[in-house]
Amino acid sequence: MTGKIKAIATTAVLKRGSGNVHSSVAEAIGKRIVRGEFPPGTILPNETKWATDFKVSRSAVREAIKILMAKNLLVSRPKIGSRVEPKERWSLLDHDILSWYATAPNREQFLVSLQQFRHIIEPEAAALAAQNHDSAQMEAISLACQDMANAKSLSERTEADVRFHLCILRASNNELLVPLGVIIDQALNNLFALMTRRDRDLRHAQELHNKIERSIRLRQPQAARVAVRNLLGNSDALIKAKK
Repeated sequence: MTGKIKAIATTAVLKRGSGNVHSSVAEAIGKRIVRGEFPPGTILPNETKWATDFKVSRSAVREAIKILMAKNLLVSRPKIGSRVEPKERWSLLDHDILSWYATAPNREQFLVSLQQFRHIIEPEAAALAAQNHDSAQMEAISLACQDMANAKSLSERTEADVRFHLCILRASNNELLVPLGVIIDQALNNLFALMTRRDRDLRHAQELHNKIERSIRLRQPQAARVAVRNLLGNSDALIKAKK
């Protein structure tokens, strides 16, 4: 490893969610890592410091560090401590890391990367859905599209939008694409919420989704590809738009 290793002292605030304590500690530390507060090469505070700041046991901190090591955010060495790994080693397709990234203040570049990922995956997923969907899967896609159109709030529309795209992945009936939705759902939620806030013409966005739904329902794979690409092009413009 090149560069100077830094040790950082910090004051921590723990937001206790519905999960266990060590998961909450892992989330609190993990978010700070992906947000850049602890750059790669940084030596984190020791277990005692975290335990004092978070008001938890050292064993809870130890389990949290193990969680972050499993996600390749950290490496731990005796007499050195826990060091933040280089970014290229992080498990960026981990559900938690994606969620933390998507809510980070410096998330713009990440959202661009997510959008590029969508360009690679979603047109072909829609084409497969057009070929392979069953009636129940099609009904789920259509219902999500209708719920988008009828949504009364940003959160309702975003939830339906995410559900629409995840239903398409499931309707592809490709065993590798189906679990992808479980991984990226929260990242998509944050991306779609951002785009919906920036979109001044939701009727146009809705029509783009309607065309995807119609192409899949009519079993037109090429039309589904084109419809998704048109939607992604619209999304690209919204991501680039100023807040």
